[in-house]
Amino acid sequence: MAKSLPLAALHTFVEVARCGSMKQAAELLCISPGAVSQHVRNLEDRLAVRLFERTGRELELTGTGRALFDQLAGGFNEIEAAWASVHGANRRIVRLAVTTTASFANTWLVQRLGSFNAAYPEIEITVETRAQLVDLRRDYVDVAIRHGLGRYAGHASFRIWTPELWPVCSPQLLDPARPIGAPADCLAYPLLQDADRADWVLWLRAQGIEDARAPRGASFSEDALLIKAAVAGQGIALVRDIYARDEVAAGRLVRVLARPWPTELSYYVVCSEARQHEWKIAAFRDWLAQEIGGDDRDPPDLLA
Repeated sequence: MAKSLPLAALHTFVEVARCGSMKQAAELLCISPGAVSQHVRNLEDRLAVRLFERTGRELELTGTGRALFDQLAGGFNEIEAAWASVHGANRRIVRLAVTTTASFANTWLVQRLGSFNAAYPEIEITVETRAQLVDLRRDYVDVAIRHGLGRYAGHASFRIWTPELWPVCSPQLLDPARPIGAPADCLAYPLLQDADRADWVLWLRAQGIEDARAPRGASFSEDALLIKAAVAGQGIALVRDIYARDEVAAGRLVRVLARPWPTELSYYVVCSEARQHEWKIAAFRDWLAQEIGGDDRDPPDLLA
């Protein structure tokens, strides 16, 4: 084997392993997919090993490929960091595509992106909202923020938040003649429902209450809409705490009871398994966890 290191081929290999796609690596490196394929083929020939298993359109690292990537990725991250520190204002802009639900984007994420931009000015974020799940091994999206059980085949999931459902309403809605001291007292007011009309039924059932009025009332497909209706004084809503905190802190909503109900589902940052160590994805994931953790405070309740 020649003594000179095939740095271009090694760099290409690392980017393909991070992206899980030769096409995406080619776009990132600004070279043709054919050149990427040639670099990987030449590297495999020189090492006399297979670095990727090719199953249809997908690439998966072999055991040898994984070992090589684990040893190389940190070094190339350090090279990129050193280059960025010297390159200064002319450093390359890196783009990060994020997909999430409309509620999470509108109610929480977008208003906080300024702090991410300040911490990582070299990363430009594109946010799109989709109701359906995205296969991050195929779609050119870097990161998804999803609410679920965190089990997505072929993807890496990182739990960042386990929400609770809070009963909240506008302070103007409350009537001193109809005080709320127990869960059943909520039934004296209009109830604002989720799209499935299930949350109130389940929340009241968890408190030992079965009542035909539980699924009644206007329903909304997104938490953001539920919160707007509650702020407008249309009824009491059960919403995830992460969406309600800002409105409660501002006094536009109050928690009518200190009876949070934990759900089985959590919020996860999801990415392709092959790209979970990519620096821009790790930076966004760490920032998101820190930002959500900073929101972990107890706003005032209506009833102590």
